[in-house]
Amino acid sequence: MDILNKVKQYREEEEQLKWEGTFREYLEIIKRNPEVAQTAHSRVYHMIQKAGYTEEEGKRVYHFFGDEIFGIEESIENLVEEYFHPAAKRLDVRKRILLLMGPVSGGKSTIVTMLKRGLEEFSRTDEGAVYAIKGCPMHEDPLHLIPHHLREDFYNEYGVRIEGSLSPLNTMRLEKEYAGRIEDVMVERIFFSEDKRTGIGTFSPSDPKSQDIADLTGSIDFSTIAEYGSESDPRAYRFDGELNKANRGMMEFQEMLKCDEKFLWHLLSLTQEGNFKAGRFALISADELIVAHTNEAEYRSFIANEKNEALHSRIIVMPIPYNLKVSQEERIYNKMIKESDMAHVHIAPHALRVAAIFTILTRLKESKKNGIDLVKKMRLYDGESVEGLNQGDLDKLQTEFPDEGMDGIDPRYVINRISSTIIRKEVPSINALDVLRSIKDGLDQHPSISQEDKEKYLNYISIARREYDKIAKKEVQKAFVYSYEESAKTLMDNYLDNVEAFCNQNKLRDPLTGEELSPDEKLMRSIEEQIGISENAKRAFREEILIRISAYARKGKKFDYRSHDRLREAIQKKLFADLKDVVKITTSTQTPDEQQLKKINEVVARLIDDYGYNSTSANELLRYVGSLLNR
Repeated sequence: MDILNKVKQYREEEEQLKWEGTFREYLEIIKRNPEVAQTAHSRVYHMIQKAGYTEEEGKRVYHFFGDEIFGIEESIENLVEEYFHPAAKRLDVRKRILLLMGPVSGGKSTIVTMLKRGLEEFSRTDEGAVYAIKGCPMHEDPLHLIPHHLREDFYNEYGVRIEGSLSPLNTMRLEKEYAGRIEDVMVERIFFSEDKRTGIGTFSPSDPKSQDIADLTGSIDFSTIAEYGSESDPRAYRFDGELNKANRGMMEFQEMLKCDEKFLWHLLSLTQEGNFKAGRFALISADELIVAHTNEAEYRSFIANEKNEALHSRIIVMPIPYNLKVSQEERIYNKMIKESDMAHVHIAPHALRVAAIFTILTRLKESKKNGIDLVKKMRLYDGESVEGLNQGDLDKLQTEFPDEGMDGIDPRYVINRISSTIIRKEVPSINALDVLRSIKDGLDQHPSISQEDKEKYLNYISIARREYDKIAKKEVQKAFVYSYEESAKTLMDNYLDNVEAFCNQNKLRDPLTGEELSPDEKLMRSIEEQIGISENAKRAFREEILIRISAYARKGKKFDYRSHDRLREAIQKKLFADLKDVVKITTSTQTPDEQQLKKINEVVARLIDDYGYNSTSANELLRYVGSLLNR
């Protein structure tokens, strides 16, 4: 009964939000809150702004899109700041169709759906409240009732600009129902709803021979002509086209460039002048955000046709490329899996990350100027620190190929291959190798992959496999280290004591005998050699560590082995190197003795408790790493 109670509560809340009154009373609302009279573009912009944003690496990350769109923050920022923001300020941008252009499964439809769902919710808030002339099929703006010659006076009094003319139907209603008294015209609050066709319209092209322009602009109701006597009587017209119903909100054109030309002609006047022609009436005003989406090939074909030049000049193209960050691609897969019926299947840690590595490699372009290989480029894009490279290198890479991310493998392909693995194996657990194997098998079945691309992709699968080998070995070696954090801390403290004594030319005191000892050069070099610190560079590295410790102390922060990336890597590698033989023997023994079996069980338990594996995937990981170490 909980769900029914929530439905009842929602219904009651909507009843409380409803409002109805005269135009005179509506003007009082506007006087208190001029935002009520904002344009459709302004409403969308304020909806996005209300959700907030954070500044990350000099870019704005808008929370409105945060739970659904990953890795294309820069494209979203461009969309908001270059289209919605100026359009909200009534600049000329709002007189353009917004065309989202990008590869399949890149997030275009998701962005549009989020805007539609967001508007539905926003119209239920005080900031997003929308009012319309009661009984109007186009939910027309009540301010259209103000005569044109008084609109300058209205602006001076209320600070609100009025655009558009009263529709033919409401012009007739004003005379017949209200005897021209605009102050008595009834106004009501409306709530956007795609299902109820209020403020949100969707148009999808179909067979040009069967699709009628009435789908966009409405049509004559022939059953009423006898009653009203003329086709030009607005009461004999159904204002039920998508452009009519989308008034005050947004209109989505699915695959707009596939539409017949006659459907697109209506958009010329609608975008530039804010009106369109319907039936035997004067131009009908409409205030709506028009959003379309298409792929790059169709867009190139569209602009190549000279007949489309007028419409092309009224389009603002926003590229929506694929995500190019491994960590964000992993989030996309997690989201898609949670939305499916396979959320119960255990996917071993790093399985999705390895799939993401492969996918991102297919989308990146090899740098010709900078000599940086794809793996380093991939890591740099994902925010990882790469030795010898800095922010300047990242900026150069990102500007080298403006169309980077507009092709490559799409997320749905990877999810389809994961799904295929689960269905075929009928197991409750899959790992990284299962996923890579399935991706490889699926390349033969992919219709749009050329032989040349297939060879490149097979190479990327090999690279992803090598990356996984490193991850797997590190994961097992970490699990083998008993009290890993404590071991790392002990080793680091010992190293730092010796580094401090070395740099300050001091002796160390043995804690047991009290004997003075020289710094342990062998220990320090055994750690430093793990990350390639040469004999000549050791002093500079050690002094760098002391400077970092001093900087942390001044800021009142605690320095540990994770406070310095290269020191952390050196400590980890030293610990792993000491344990490598133990790991190798224990994981590869066919008949482990009691001590080895105990160790294996401890490692499996740690992999399950601390790293997110289940029993099956933990044992598979151990066997695989054992085979790697024995090669």
